[in-house]
Amino acid sequence: MKRVLALILLILSAPLAAAQTDTVTEGELSLTVTVEPGAATPYVGELVLVTIHGRYTRHIARESLAQPELDGFSWMQLGYDYWYDTTVRGKKVKNFRRRMALFPQRAGRLTIAPYVHKLDLIDSANRWFPHEIRSAPVTIEVLPAPAPPDRWLPLKRLEISDQWSNPPDQLAPGAGVLRVIRVEATGIAPEMLPPMPDLTSPSADIFPHPEKRLVELSPDGPVAIAFWRWTIRPGGPVSAIVEPFSLDYYDTLARVPRRVTISPTRVAYAGVAPAGDTAAEPPVAGALHRGAVLGGLGAGVLLGLGGLLAGRALPRRAQMAARLRLRAALRHGARSGDLALMRRAAAGLDQSAAPDPARAVLLRALDCAIYGRAPGAFDAAAFRCRFLATL
Repeated sequence: MKRVLALILLILSAPLAAAQTDTVTEGELSLTVTVEPGAATPYVGELVLVTIHGRYTRHIARESLAQPELDGFSWMQLGYDYWYDTTVRGKKVKNFRRRMALFPQRAGRLTIAPYVHKLDLIDSANRWFPHEIRSAPVTIEVLPAPAPPDRWLPLKRLEISDQWSNPPDQLAPGAGVLRVIRVEATGIAPEMLPPMPDLTSPSADIFPHPEKRLVELSPDGPVAIAFWRWTIRPGGPVSAIVEPFSLDYYDTLARVPRRVTISPTRVAYAGVAPAGDTAAEPPVAGALHRGAVLGGLGAGVLLGLGGLLAGRALPRRAQMAARLRLRAALRHGARSGDLALMRRAAAGLDQSAAPDPARAVLLRALDCAIYGRAPGAFDAAAFRCRFLATL
């Protein structure tokens, strides 16, 4: 019976003794690099997903993975390294996993050089000893890009949203509107997105803001996100059209080129009809008073004449009062440094006066101070004096 128990203990302790030896046997450690299969042979710049997978049945005290130079690729690591346990044939296996996004930089045969996992293992005396394991090199074929570099954008998916801070055709007099275009591209790094486009318009004032870029990680690879922002204001009392622009890209899933076009947009102050609108003009202020005068002639010529004069004077008085309020707002804005208030007051005064080139130059200078990318010092008091001199 004692011999049977001793034999059982010997059998049970054999795997533990093997695990603690300073000799690493075949099958205890492995490291592989796998290129995830794509729809076709990748082009230059197209995303190639790679997984580095390690399997270990030894006790590991410390580890670090050395990445090769990756000559011919730009790259991005997709998240943190991931460790997890599995069981194979009743034996516990510790797994290591890292995912990489590679972007080939030239055509031809490119080789992913071996990764080296540097391990500190534990021997039978519970001492650490170093051991390295290498992956086999992996070679992939890369095709030349079918378009020039400045027009080549290989993506898995592209989503674009166009948002405005206010309805662009219902702006308050002198106000601008913020336009934000959000670009979300799956399969590239943020720096691979095209530069922010230059919006154009025959008559609108457009002030670009610095763009913002960031990246999110997904199972399909990196997701590059860009925010393109402009402040837009009609250049005069009439409406303006912001012209369309397009973005070309290559759909790497369908293997076809595509184009996304942002449609033109009308920007206008509230109450301004689109060009070509033939709607009837509103009644002229004072018309009702004149009608009342003609209807009341039988009641007396003096009464009717008094009503007529009052009807004609009322609009002029209202306009004078409005101009005085705008001048007061301009003065208050200049004293307090509130450039937005000055712009609203100046726009109202500009619309009530005849066009003047010098006044237009002053308004553009004020716009640059408010919306410019790098606003500088602005002399509000000098602007007020020069602006009032043009009225």
